[in-house]
Amino acid sequence: MAGQTTIDNTSGDPIVSSQDLQGVRTARVIAFLVDYLIIGLLCIPFAVIIGFLGIITLGLAWGLYAFLPAIIAVLYLALTMGGPKQATLGMQFTGIKIAKVDGGRVDPLLAILHGILFWVIHSLAVIIPLLVTFFSSKKRLIHDILLGTYVLRA
Repeated sequence: MAGQTTIDNTSGDPIVSSQDLQGVRTARVIAFLVDYLIIGLLCIPFAVIIGFLGIITLGLAWGLYAFLPAIIAVLYLALTMGGPKQATLGMQFTGIKIAKVDGGRVDPLLAILHGILFWVIHSLAVIIPLLVTFFSSKKRLIHDILLGTYVLRA
């Protein structure tokens, strides 16, 4: 049944139907682009607030500009991917969600680690980590394997 996952007791791997993994790679790329746009748009009102705070603090608050996108992204991942729907808005748009290999829910801390590992791995190796999906079970990326997660159709 699509969307339902059981665990293989011999390997600990999730037993996922091919329907649950259909088009996951493409959906992940599109979801990333949508989420990147959303995070960028979310930065705008906070940048304005920091601008006003900078005036009040004689420029001291303007140092927050360097960290603004990272802070927004971390909060976004914690609240969306680590939330009840187990998916960012981009993931919801493309019809995918994240799951843990052991069948548990992804909590906000794991969602944040997932995002941080994604950026660290992909900034160091650029496109090579994406090639892992062609050879891994369940079309998992390196950070999925390291954190015990996978992405499937919602």
